[in-house]
Amino acid sequence: MTAAQVPFLLLFLSFLLTFVTTRSITRMIRAGVGPFRNNIAGGVHIHHAVPGIILTVIGAYTSVAADGRRPWAEVSGVLIGIGSSLILDEFALILHLQDVYWSPEGQLSVQVVALALSGMGLVLLGVNPLTSSSGLGAGHVAVAASWVVHIMAVLICVRKGKYSTAVLGVFLPPVAWIGAVRLARPGSTWARHRYDAARCARAQARADGVDARFGHWGLTIADLVAGRPSSPDPIPPTRNS
Repeated sequence: MTAAQVPFLLLFLSFLLTFVTTRSITRMIRAGVGPFRNNIAGGVHIHHAVPGIILTVIGAYTSVAADGRRPWAEVSGVLIGIGSSLILDEFALILHLQDVYWSPEGQLSVQVVALALSGMGLVLLGVNPLTSSSGLGAGHVAVAASWVVHIMAVLICVRKGKYSTAVLGVFLPPVAWIGAVRLARPGSTWARHRYDAARCARAQARADGVDARFGHWGLTIADLVAGRPSSPDPIPPTRNS
């Protein structure tokens, strides 16, 4: 590893450590154990995405101003790693503009964090198809397009209520692609907005069959990382015309 790669390595490590620490603390708060409590100021719950935004902005500005000079390049890497981890841990809350942290929809944050970690891990291993001394070629465009398709497939799985499929699909792309084209889970956001009564009935029948066959295995990968959801998905707020 060269000296130029050290800031990115520190970014990766600080991102991972912050995510593990944050999830551990929030699960302790949820269980009512340990010294930690919800951060409330003036009756307003301050989500950890707020300090995350501040740290990310400071780190980004520092990175540009440092222009690769040490030790500020390393400092900015740590700041961006910590800040972006805090932000992405509440990505679902930001996306829905509702507190869905402990609902099934809140597990979208875990999928986004997993995507970010896998992408950074590939870069650290030297897999960077977007840079090449020979310039941008068809191979680079194809790889970049496949990543976009992969991310979209994972997000569609989440919208379809297939949270375990989305988690597995982060690391096994065909799983996400297949899950994205198959019927959504009944009651999911996708089904509520796109399915008529007949298709909802088909989705329910398929879900019952899948649960009967595989449910006893308890495929709860996301629950192990994010914590088992204890709240239902909130009803989206209606917009005033």
